[in-house]
Amino acid sequence: MAGLCRQPSVGTRATQNCVPTLYCGKIYRNHPQGAAVTVQAIKPEEYFIADEPYYEPVGDELTVFEAAYKNQLPVLLKGPTGCGKTRFMEHMAWRLKLPLITVSCHDDLTASDLVGRYLVTGGETVWVDGPLARAVRNGAICYLDEIVEARKDTTVVIHPLADDRRVLPMEKLGEVIEAGPEFCMAISYNPGYQSVLKDLKQSTRQRFVALEFDYPAAQLEAKIVVNETGVNEALADQLIKFAQMTRNLKGSGLEEGASTRLLVHAAKLIADGVNPVVACRSCIAEALTDDAEMLSAVHELSASVF
Repeated sequence: MAGLCRQPSVGTRATQNCVPTLYCGKIYRNHPQGAAVTVQAIKPEEYFIADEPYYEPVGDELTVFEAAYKNQLPVLLKGPTGCGKTRFMEHMAWRLKLPLITVSCHDDLTASDLVGRYLVTGGETVWVDGPLARAVRNGAICYLDEIVEARKDTTVVIHPLADDRRVLPMEKLGEVIEAGPEFCMAISYNPGYQSVLKDLKQSTRQRFVALEFDYPAAQLEAKIVVNETGVNEALADQLIKFAQMTRNLKGSGLEEGASTRLLVHAAKLIADGVNPVVACRSCIAEALTDDAEMLSAVHELSASVF
């Protein structure tokens, strides 16, 4: 994809007497550390979404995201697990015809994992960009999923990209990469999992346009289950009824109720001949809790529906 390599709108500021460069998968040897720098161009088959991902809008999220992207504003998605945040990002990447680079955040994620690091290969030291740097250089969407799982000292690396500066400091290279208009920063988190130790700081969240997600209304959620799995509407309605029962138990024994994702999993097993009660136990009840009493209670709920 030569179009991704040329990136006329993405610049590189030179610091520490470093020669500015644009990257097209070549090795550069003019950096202050004396190391070679290799940056791979994005491969379309890895990051471009060719076929339209199925997504049912539940509000004005499509319009808001497109307006935020047009105005070069970063986007924050918040909502319970399995409600469609990742599918929404895939749909928007397809809709905007942009590559999507997704990072699943975790406790051990470091700033170097996002920005890049030096590696020794073939007898020489080379620089390899991380996913965030690749997204900035190539005008892609960088989606950091479950951002609160990352360490605080890691999340601050996105701050210069999420305000008017729209730059990524590359301290180890002595460079500052300017993001072009094609680049988009998006993050997500589940507010229900927040705690004192895992919370999104105000200094981070107030940089973003926020979109709140929740499970769709019953009729729309049934439509999604039917479209994703091919089961009939009557069975989808039963699954939605069961899901709503489990969601009513949130905070009363369950941390979360059945997500739309879990309903799709159960419906796929049922469509393949698995008994509905068995499918609900394996795909939903066992996924929601390990507590024996709650498992029994959720199992009884499914038995009352099917």
